[in-house]
Amino acid sequence: MASNSATNNALRLVVVGSGGVGKSALTLQWVQQYFVTDYDPTIEDSYTKQCFLDDGMCKIEVLDTAGQDEFKTMREQYLRTGDGFLLVFSITSRETLDYVVKLHRHIDRLRDRDNFPMILIGNKCDLNDERQISMEEASTVARELNVPYLECSAKFRKNVDQAFHDLARLVRKFRENDRQLHNGDQSDGIHQNKKKKKNCRIQ
Repeated sequence: MASNSATNNALRLVVVGSGGVGKSALTLQWVQQYFVTDYDPTIEDSYTKQCFLDDGMCKIEVLDTAGQDEFKTMREQYLRTGDGFLLVFSITSRETLDYVVKLHRHIDRLRDRDNFPMILIGNKCDLNDERQISMEEASTVARELNVPYLECSAKFRKNVDQAFHDLARLVRKFRENDRQLHNGDQSDGIHQNKKKKKNCRIQ
């Protein structure tokens, strides 16, 4: 079933990860240039933003999902319909990295597509003194998952724009590859139909 983004031509980016890693902080920094200081567990928030990306304007819908297990059923819907995913963990918590690795595998199974648009995000890089995961280790994990890796700080807005823009570019590229594949399949079908008609005339 096609996602809503297919009908309104928006790119639907989904921010996922365990609770407290800064998903809402990243989202609000990008959408509203505002840093959230008080942690309030999110059920679900959706934002739409028009931004200039590469060669023109781009409409992006961002879904900020809940990290708590009690919202797992709700989150499953967005894993099935999102166009691309920011897999967010905190560099200060190894458990949160383990969680998004499992999420990546789960999304892979749900979507059953090669190179589905995802980026691994190590948030809270401003808390370097509390770091549990080195950049080298996280980069190795990203290579194993075959996704890009980026470290961000929602507090200081470091790489926040880049995270969302890079994911939007991956989604665009993925869609274009899909269109080319679809058009190629149609061309093959037309060619085969012409060949059948030609064979009929010869007979």
